[in-house]
Amino acid sequence: MENREKNERLATWIEASDYIVFFGGAGTSTESGIPDFRSAAGLYQTEHHSPYPPEEMLSHTFFMNHPEVFFDFYRSKMLHPHAKPNGCHKLLARLEQEGKLKAVITQNIDGLHQTAGSTEVLELHGSIHRNYCMDCSRFYSLEDVMGIQETVPLCSDCGGVIKPDVVLYEEELDQQILMRSIQEISTADLLIIGGTSLTVHPAAELVTYFHGSKTALLNADPTPYDHRAGLLIADRIGQVMTQINDLLRKST
Repeated sequence: MENREKNERLATWIEASDYIVFFGGAGTSTESGIPDFRSAAGLYQTEHHSPYPPEEMLSHTFFMNHPEVFFDFYRSKMLHPHAKPNGCHKLLARLEQEGKLKAVITQNIDGLHQTAGSTEVLELHGSIHRNYCMDCSRFYSLEDVMGIQETVPLCSDCGGVIKPDVVLYEEELDQQILMRSIQEISTADLLIIGGTSLTVHPAAELVTYFHGSKTALLNADPTPYDHRAGLLIADRIGQVMTQINDLLRKST
C-alpha cells in the first residue's frame, strides 16, 4: 500500500472514531528541531569529550553526584524554548477541540502539545516547564530557571537545588498518570502511536492495554509492536499528520 493510501485510510479511521488516544515519543518533536535525548547526548559527548553515556547522564544518581555536568548537558542540549509545534501537534489539538481525541500520552518533556492547544496531555516523563526546589518545594518556571546564571540553579528562598520536574532513570513514573494512561488506552476505539521506538519501559508496555481493532503506528524505524499494528506508516510524522489534516478538511 502506498503512503497516500495509508494516509487516506488513517483519515477514514479518524472520521469514524469518537475516542481517539495518541501515544507518542521523541519522534513527535524532531520536526520541531528537538533531537531525541540520545542524539543530544551524543552531540554533547563529542563536543565535551564526555565519557558518560546518555542513560547515565540522565540518571538520578548522576544528577545527585554530578549536578554541574547534568545541568550543563540539560541546559545546552535538552532545552529548546523557541521550538514550535509541527503538523502532528496541531492535528492532535484540532481533534481534541472537535471532541474526537480524548488524550495525548507523551514521553516528551517539551510541552509542545500544550503549546499547540492540547489540554488533555498525560506527560509520562514530566516537563521542562515545571521546576521545584528540592528543599522547600518552591515552583520555578522554565523562564525562571533559564534566567539563573549559575550552572546549577539554586532556590532564591533557601539555596536548595532546583530540579526539573522530569523523570530521570532510576526514578518511578507518576502512578496516577500511569493509571490514567492505561484507562484511556483501554477505552480508545482508535490508538495512534507516533514517533516512538517502543523500547523505553515501562512506558512502551502501555500500548498493550489497547483492546480496539484500529491501531495506526507512525514511526520512521521498525518497532517491536509493528506486527500488532493495523496500519504502519514509515514516514516523518509531522509531514504525515499535516497531509491527514488536509484530507480531513477536504472531507468536511
